[in-house]
Amino acid sequence: MTATSGTGTEQGEENTPVRVMVVDDHPMWRDAVARDLAESGFEVVATAGDGEQAVRRALAAAPDVLVLDLNLPVKPGVQVCKELVAHNPALRVLVLSASGEHADVLEAVKSGATGYLLKSASTQELLDAVRRTAAGDPVFTPGLAGLVLGEYRRLAAEPAPAAGAGTDGPEPGAPRLTERETEVLRLVAKGLSYKQIAERLVISHRTVQNHVQNTLGKLQLHNRVELVRYAIERGLDGE
Repeated sequence: MTATSGTGTEQGEENTPVRVMVVDDHPMWRDAVARDLAESGFEVVATAGDGEQAVRRALAAAPDVLVLDLNLPVKPGVQVCKELVAHNPALRVLVLSASGEHADVLEAVKSGATGYLLKSASTQELLDAVRRTAAGDPVFTPGLAGLVLGEYRRLAAEPAPAAGAGTDGPEPGAPRLTERETEVLRLVAKGLSYKQIAERLVISHRTVQNHVQNTLGKLQLHNRVELVRYAIERGLDGE
């Protein structure tokens, strides 16, 4: 991979560099990705070569975005993702994997990953994916986004699992969402990125992020996967 022009300072509307951590068990690949990100303006706060090391260093470094390989020694990538997202729901996880197998993609998304990019992607595609992931947009290699949305719909058609993990979910007596929050939720369920939602509603990207965070808090949900499922269960994606 070779560095390309760009900047990693586009998180939200601030000039603060996006803090990124790279996890991959191949040192040459890991170092190349970290170097490309650093040379493009991102702040690479840590790297790791196995799952346990990744969890330990991520908790200490507090990255905004975790660029994560799935095939890791000691502890698999999906478990790393689950643990870190459970600890910090605001963490964005971009899986960067050689595998395009549908089962791997869906398992990564269910574990809390925000996006999934194949290692065959160009450096510029990776840099763009990290920026968009930091902004809260779902980022998928072309052809995989439809698969993920289809899985959301399948999950929504199944009976909700019994309450667990310390919460009973948003029902019953879920807090009422504002009209704008409901509008944003409907567009999220349709698969629009935060940038597209902002353009559609003529509001700022930051305002969209705030509405999503408020909605997650009100509904006692933890990530975009749960939010989309909630919306699809209520038919908001078809309105």
